[in-house]
Amino acid sequence: MGYVAVMAKISRLAGIAADVALGLPVRATPYEIRRDVPVPMLDGVTLLANHYRPVEAEGPLPVVLIRVPYGRDGAFGQLFAAPLARRGFQVFMQATRGTFGSGGQFRPFTTERDDGLATVDWLRKQPWCDGRIAMAGGSYFGHTQWAVAPYADPPLTCVAPHITSANVTNRLFYEHGVPSIHTALSWSAQIGRQERPGLLASVPDPRVKTKVRRALGKLPLQAVDVRVAEAPVPFWRDFVAHAEPGDDFWSQADHDQADLTRMPPVSMVTGWWDLFLGGNLADYTALRAAGVPARLVVGPWLHGEPGELRTIVQTDSVWLDHHLRGGPAPEGAPVRVHLQRANKWLEFEEWPPSAVRETVLNLGSGGGLVTEPEGGDPSRFTYDPARPTPTVGGPLLQPPGKQADNRLVEARDDVLVFTGPLLERALDVVGSVRATVHVRTSIPYADVFVRLCDVDEKDVSRNVVDGIRRLDPRTSDAPDLVRGEDGVLAVPVELFPTAYRFQAGHRLRVQVSGGAFPRYARNMGTDEPFATATAGRPCHFELFHDDGRASHIVLPVLNE
Repeated sequence: MGYVAVMAKISRLAGIAADVALGLPVRATPYEIRRDVPVPMLDGVTLLANHYRPVEAEGPLPVVLIRVPYGRDGAFGQLFAAPLARRGFQVFMQATRGTFGSGGQFRPFTTERDDGLATVDWLRKQPWCDGRIAMAGGSYFGHTQWAVAPYADPPLTCVAPHITSANVTNRLFYEHGVPSIHTALSWSAQIGRQERPGLLASVPDPRVKTKVRRALGKLPLQAVDVRVAEAPVPFWRDFVAHAEPGDDFWSQADHDQADLTRMPPVSMVTGWWDLFLGGNLADYTALRAAGVPARLVVGPWLHGEPGELRTIVQTDSVWLDHHLRGGPAPEGAPVRVHLQRANKWLEFEEWPPSAVRETVLNLGSGGGLVTEPEGGDPSRFTYDPARPTPTVGGPLLQPPGKQADNRLVEARDDVLVFTGPLLERALDVVGSVRATVHVRTSIPYADVFVRLCDVDEKDVSRNVVDGIRRLDPRTSDAPDLVRGEDGVLAVPVELFPTAYRFQAGHRLRVQVSGGAFPRYARNMGTDEPFATATAGRPCHFELFHDDGRASHIVLPVLNE
């Protein structure tokens, strides 16, 4: 057997192994790869792509476009392009600007609309494209779909923007005004070293996690990218330089205000512990309201977990076959979500589900969760940026995340804790959780962090969902903030959505604090620019419980 035949056999066996690992039916459609296909952009820059095409195909075919900043070959090609090629799809996997051979500089999120639309226009002019173009992929290459799909003319055939969000400013970079520094620096470390020479350059390095953690404790934050990537990373420099209220630098990266009626059919997969979850679900609701056919799967996953990636590949295979080749439509209800701690899946016709009742729990002055406001003196704590309130678990870019033991955090003097009675029966919370906290702060610059926890029989407190909101006099005209004559501010806090079962014999617990470091940047208590701030001021909080100023949390409880 010759070398070519041996390599072909190895490739087929590798494809079979990959399909089995991804939970896909084994397919072996022969395909060829044309590498380094040049595509000109409007400004003269050339981007490179790999073109996968069935060997026996005749004439033009639809194209599945995947635009990715992490490389056209290797793991990403094997995970997202090759499985589709083995199923007879024509795939065009393009390296975004400034990455892996494509020209220009990689300034994330800032050029994907122009480059994506130019690529779609170029594809439609190729003799091997029949004019129908779909897009697929998750995370950043989910964002590249949002940058194109609402604007393409003619429209795309379908898209599958998984684990991403149409709005990356308020949903990811600066969650409700608070810089998400752990996510931003972790990703900066990844993209800052991914093209270095050597086979292990793109492999996760545990030492980098340690560098990230140490770097986030340093001030100022402007140049800590050098500590983790050993060189300046343009994205980090943009992130820290454009964090102030009113800066519209990132508006070019947000597409949630686009005309959604122009969107093609959409398929989405995300996870309850995925950092894009809130935006992902808001996008789904907005798409359905605009009349766009859309499907949604939410599993018990952190960003990029194997189960999440397998579900993405599986749903893409069915979705693209249906829209590009007339195959069977996806089965089941349009919304399918995993009910955590119950080990079951639920199906709904819409999100958020209508079959819920809102339950209000008040934060009592005695440290309880009560159904009626109980008055009493305000609860007090002091947030000090010199010893920022830590956080554990939650939706992070990389493990560890998800649920964690919160008892050490709850024992601190800068965290208020409110605990409910033992549950007599299981409580299923399904939908969006929100809170309103009535606070008076000693200085106008402050953050309000609210977390809902599940306390088991052994008194272990595990986080379920949380949310944060920044108070800043420069944004004091926010329409949902109400300040009383006594200086007390009613602060709405949007927590992450969830589908979670609190078991009988457990208790609900709510934390309120002034930060969640290092997931979010510490609030320095001043108007010093985020990038260069070094001096901080403590903030004294008063949290109110009386009727008319009753701090509370609202839970969507699934009807039985």
